[in-house]
Amino acid sequence: MKKIACIGAGSFEFTRTLARDIMTFEALHDVEFALMDIDEKRLSYIERGVKKIAAAMGLSKVRVTSTTDRREALKDADGVVITVLQGGVDVWRSDIEIPKSYGVDINVGDTRGPAGIFRALRTIPLMLSIAQDISDLCPRAIILNYTNPMAMLCRAVQERYPHLRFTGLCHSVQSTSRMLAQWIGEDIDDISYLCAGINHQAWYLSFTKNSEDLYPRIRKVIEEDSSVRDREQVRNDMFLHLDYYVTESSGHNSEYTAWYRKRPDLIEKYCTRGTNWNPGHYAFIRDEYLKRKETWEDEITVWLESEDIDLERGHEYAAFIFNAVFGDLTPFDFNGNVRNFALIDNLPDGCCVEVPVTASSEGLEIHHVGSLPSHLALINTVSAGCEELAVRGALNRSRRDIYHAVLLDPLTSAVLCPAEIEQMVDEMFLANSEYLEWFS
Repeated sequence: MKKIACIGAGSFEFTRTLARDIMTFEALHDVEFALMDIDEKRLSYIERGVKKIAAAMGLSKVRVTSTTDRREALKDADGVVITVLQGGVDVWRSDIEIPKSYGVDINVGDTRGPAGIFRALRTIPLMLSIAQDISDLCPRAIILNYTNPMAMLCRAVQERYPHLRFTGLCHSVQSTSRMLAQWIGEDIDDISYLCAGINHQAWYLSFTKNSEDLYPRIRKVIEEDSSVRDREQVRNDMFLHLDYYVTESSGHNSEYTAWYRKRPDLIEKYCTRGTNWNPGHYAFIRDEYLKRKETWEDEITVWLESEDIDLERGHEYAAFIFNAVFGDLTPFDFNGNVRNFALIDNLPDGCCVEVPVTASSEGLEIHHVGSLPSHLALINTVSAGCEELAVRGALNRSRRDIYHAVLLDPLTSAVLCPAEIEQMVDEMFLANSEYLEWFS
């Protein structure tokens, strides 16, 4: 029996989907799920949920345990999935509300920029303590992080615990590739692609079918079909100007450059009218969380009482990776977040990059990409450099490094002068003081 520890298992939607996907592999029909969360109510719900899925699949050998003791969950684990959130809505809403009061309009705020950096400051100590427990209790485990801000958290853990088999996963690479294939009427299984860059800002360096470059067809449908063009306004505009398509949604990507959110007219044009699930308006995720804060328990109860359960395997990477390493050992290729040691030649050495990785019985094999097109590398280098400053500031407890990381953020610097940014950072430190006592 293989043991998979889920740290932050109270993320009900994700954990139940992950558990279902894992149980669809025959070699993992006797897996143990060790569910851990500090919220006992959420934990009890997800334990019932995973047991319900196992029963619906007729898997009597699956074992499901739950605990609020992280070390108990991690002991002798073969695989670890991390989906934690440090602090609730009431603290992280300040990540976007304070910048907004200075004119910096943020859509999600979980990846980079002032909001992502302060989320990282709250979360890095927790991630490092989880990594220490893993090092003590299951040092050979495959560790998959889904917690944002992905790049900064992975970067911090991989510096302090380089011996761990640790990578960060995001759904944007596979979901975007499927979207592009659908737009041109192709089956994703017939398409090959190479994708690399940094998290939420990686690029499809090639997108082919039987050696045919599919980019001309993608460009044609974007230019000629308004329903497609409007679905991803920011990303489609970036593609038309940069010639390569970027991962992650338009709402996210509108935060990562200086182009789309620095003036109200640009926000109105590019960030409010798309047909994507998140076109890009201000505080989208904050508003979604606030709505679900009052309804999540009712939604889970309805699902638990329903007889209609989706048992089809999804497209998240984690289950395929675990199956490749300790299931039926079928190798699996994916994009993971790792430190840049001779992987992307023209991005900063040691920064966190998102590159092709192969999972197998040997573990995780990371692949060299080479150089990005120069203009893409320049875009990535600015954001990766800010992330490097932020992680260094966190590990060395340097408030000045944190200020400089925000100062050089593309969107922030497009809107504010240095003195205004310094004042904003001071205010964000104050708002987070309960979580940053360790910092000073």
